Amino acid sequence: MLPIVNHEGIVIPLDRSNVDTDAIIPKQFLKSIKKSGFGPNLFDEWRYLDQGEPGKESVSRKPNPEFVLNKPQYVKGTVLLTRENFGCGSSREHAPWALLDYGIRIILAPSFADIFYGNCFKNGILPIVISKDLTNILFDKAQSAEGLKLLIDLEKQIIIDGPYNYNFDIDAFKKYCLLEGLDDIGLTLKHSEDIKSFENNYHGQFPWLTK
Repeated sequence: MLPIVNHEGIVIPLDRSNVDTDAIIPKQFLKSIKKSGFGPNLFDEWRYLDQGEPGKESVSRKPNPEFVLNKPQYVKGTVLLTRENFGCGSSREHAPWALLDYGIRIILAPSFADIFYGNCFKNGILPIVISKDLTNILFDKAQSAEGLKLLIDLEKQIIIDGPYNYNFDIDAFKKYCLLEGLDDIGLTLKHSEDIKSFENNYHGQFPWLTK
């Protein structure tokens, strides 16, 4: 998993509340568990005017020119700004996979669905809870002609907008995992020597159980 320490990126303003995981990545694209290849179908039903199906090349489809991902000032964005209750609905882990595969590393919102929030950390995405007032301020800037670029300093827990700094809270353990780039498997492998020692002792004490 790629770590996050400092991240600077263009803000994509998705001005919608209660965005569920089926909107993030529709159900017909959930057949793979490879964690990659989902980016072209992120927000598929909003992003395209035609029906999306697995294996259908995005270059042959009709993009919706009104959807934010298709607007030229946001195509290289890596910071998603959205409204309340982002990631609600089913608990599919494909939702953060699709966001990450597209290039999203930071999500800013007033609130997140609990399971989605946890899945983000396990896949190298930093979800940051911000106030409604700050959300509105950032939307005004991101939707302007100039757009908005932010620097997120995870170590110091600061969102930097030019001369303005905004602090944010994060669980210490989740912060550690993102800074170190550790998912659940990575955390387990950090104890590989202890695991090997336990297995060797266990086999020696109870050989009849391991045959």
